[in-house]
Amino acid sequence: MTDELVPATRLRCAACGAEPAASDPFPACCPNAGTDDADHLLVRELDAARVRFDAGGTQPFVRFRELLHSYSRARSGGMTDAEFVALVTGLDAAVARVDRGFVHTPFAVADAVGTALGMAAGMVWLKDETGNVAGSHKARHVFALALHLDVSERLGLTTRAESDRRGLAIASCGNAALAAATVARAANRPLHVFIPGDANPRVVEQLHALGADIAVCERQEGVAGDPCVHGFHEALAKGALPFCVQGNDNGLNIEGGMTLGWELAADLREAGIAPSRLFVQVGGGALGSAVAQALREARTLGVIASLPRLHCVQTHGAYPLRRAYLRVRDEALDRLGMAHAAAAGDGAGDAALAERLLAPDARGTVVAALAEARAHRSRYMWPWESAPHSVAHGILDDETYDWYALVDGMLETGGWPVLADEDTLLEARALAQGPGGIPADATGAAALAGLVALRRSGAVAADERAVALVTGRER
Repeated sequence: MTDELVPATRLRCAACGAEPAASDPFPACCPNAGTDDADHLLVRELDAARVRFDAGGTQPFVRFRELLHSYSRARSGGMTDAEFVALVTGLDAAVARVDRGFVHTPFAVADAVGTALGMAAGMVWLKDETGNVAGSHKARHVFALALHLDVSERLGLTTRAESDRRGLAIASCGNAALAAATVARAANRPLHVFIPGDANPRVVEQLHALGADIAVCERQEGVAGDPCVHGFHEALAKGALPFCVQGNDNGLNIEGGMTLGWELAADLREAGIAPSRLFVQVGGGALGSAVAQALREARTLGVIASLPRLHCVQTHGAYPLRRAYLRVRDEALDRLGMAHAAAAGDGAGDAALAERLLAPDARGTVVAALAEARAHRSRYMWPWESAPHSVAHGILDDETYDWYALVDGMLETGGWPVLADEDTLLEARALAQGPGGIPADATGAAALAGLVALRRSGAVAADERAVALVTGRER
């Protein structure tokens, strides 16, 4: 940073512009959240002219530290660069004693997968997160939260005793819960996990072994939404700190996921490729939101020249993001006087309409439709009406909490949300584990399932270069 006393980042609500108090030790949410129907979400804004993309080192939170809000807060609060690096490496070493430490995860061409899909050599690339802490990308999100809390305590904005009195909380029954429990155990912080009654017994056993306090939440007749999220929100109302991967409940977690997007940008630069499409699995949406924002910043910083089309992948069991995307897209098309009903669920039709909305004369209309959506969240995003089921159980969130950033990202790049059926999800898992050599479960291979689905529909050509994130280890 060129001026260590002035932060290179700030937190601001994307809906209303409000900023949390500088003295808030854990500024998770917009202070105006819940006062109206707007989609209040704290986002981190970066002064790109005052940071280095790559500050050196191999540990992601060290390498990309100048892009982190926790780093800006630490430096403006008087910590030196060396002190921040020591804080990161100390926490990472503690995580490694529980599971493993954070490393730059593999990114490689997957020609065997491409051949199986009838694609040319060099066209399919996979970013493998299954070897990351707790087996997925989720630990990146919560490591960022633990780092924020450590910095706030170091600067005297709160005390460790107060943080422990409040405790950490998360609603999850899979990778996010395991990631949170791993990092909380490493940091020796109390964690409350809200899980459903049908949670994977192996996951529950691991949560107990990691010392998490578990609360089982059952669905109630006539009560919409995830009961685990309801229990989690009750805990927050009592003072617990959100140690979660939903941006609406804690915007600070997004920059942890952004380390994956920055890594991907560095990978693309090193490989000398510019993919036309990027496939990302979506449940709550934090991963996709983080990667989309990270790639935008990488473009601004000159690391990559262009953005790939963003394709968010959901299952037929629950697809609140696609539902929201269609509402925003179709509203924009209505304003342009274009028909669109025939394109629902059709890859070729989705492609044509996405291309139309990329035209320069459509951009103002798209921006207006997005603004309407941000101001009236409940018209576009609400809980899935029935209990969702899929082999890709890790992306069955009742809501896509970080939906707006994803809809915006897809409309900006000409992508669209893809639905994968159960057979395609199983096929993608087999491709990942066999030709791909990656031990992914169906959730972890869901992004690849999106590529399979679009390739089969003819929306992806044999000579198009595509990247899929593979994150979620078979257990």
